[in-house]
Amino acid sequence: MNAIDLSQVGSRVAQVRERIKIAGGSQVKLIAVTKTFDAAAMIAAFDAGCDGIGENYAQELIAKIRKLPTTKRLPVNFIGRLQTNKIKSLADIVDVWQSIDRAELIKEIAKRCIKHNSGIKPQVMLQVNATGESDKGGCQPAEVEQLLSLAISNGLEVLGLMTVGPTDNDPHRSRVAFQLVRRLVDDLGLSHCSMGMTGDLEIAVNEGSTMIRVGSALFGPRS
Repeated sequence: MNAIDLSQVGSRVAQVRERIKIAGGSQVKLIAVTKTFDAAAMIAAFDAGCDGIGENYAQELIAKIRKLPTTKRLPVNFIGRLQTNKIKSLADIVDVWQSIDRAELIKEIAKRCIKHNSGIKPQVMLQVNATGESDKGGCQPAEVEQLLSLAISNGLEVLGLMTVGPTDNDPHRSRVAFQLVRRLVDDLGLSHCSMGMTGDLEIAVNEGSTMIRVGSALFGPRS
């Protein structure tokens, strides 16, 4: 696990909130990405008023959540590449599944989570590959509407869409990708648009993000 200076988290959250404000954002949720940091980062995010935590790896999340007091738990967003065989073990941990990009995941979440949560609709976001990079997760933009219909028909609540900006952080490519996803959100009548991280949050907020996922700006660099 990476080291973290807990005394700095509160001021760093305030700095990120200010960046959001300057970029023109209002009502933008701040998801603190706690992957590779220990459970103390989750508690620090709670104390600093973040809106949720984001985790990428199933086993790491499971190990850390066991150490977390229930009174200090923020909504858990799973934002990493997801395997169907991990969903059962995460069913009572994850509040929002942000990286849904194929039919198999939709069907498995419906199977595992609706039964586990006594009929409460699992909340998901559909991940879109808006940059055309082959190494990125996400469905193609043309596939979003079909996945949305499948998710709804399987009893899932689709909050919106999620995307990751280009690997090279090129500002123009980032803006084009974020514009595409925001347009899809609007066309489909969805509520949320999860896009923007530490390096590109201003562009994302400027283009209509309602949810940013930030780690290093809050907790420091990862080794």
